[in-house]
Amino acid sequence: MSMADQLLARARAGLRRLDPPAALDAQRRGAILVDTRPHEQRTADGLIPGAVVIDRNVLEWRFDPTGDHRCPEAGDRDQHVIVVCNEGYSSSLAAASLQSLGLRNATDLVGGFQAWRAAGLPVVTDG
Repeated sequence: MSMADQLLARARAGLRRLDPPAALDAQRRGAILVDTRPHEQRTADGLIPGAVVIDRNVLEWRFDPTGDHRCPEAGDRDQHVIVVCNEGYSSSLAAASLQSLGLRNATDLVGGFQAWRAAGLPVVTDG
């Protein structure tokens, strides 16, 4: 197993990852879905309705419970945050990073946006 695969496995060991139907249910109950995919992927594939778009390179600053650059959607340390990437890899690392900042309920979407779309869940066009 490569070092990157080991890193991913450690990150996922601390997450309660959600499949697409469970993520939709969590969103309906107040969880924040955070889409970290690049603009090009969002334009090509669409968006999850209601998801907050935050570039991966600033995610920690936007959700830092003590930071000055928090996004308006960032709640307290108990906020349920579900990170979404394209296929569910970088989102696991990002969710683990948010947990390191103290967001106990940060997790990610198994299979990412592609699994969401394949499950036939709502998608809207970017733009």
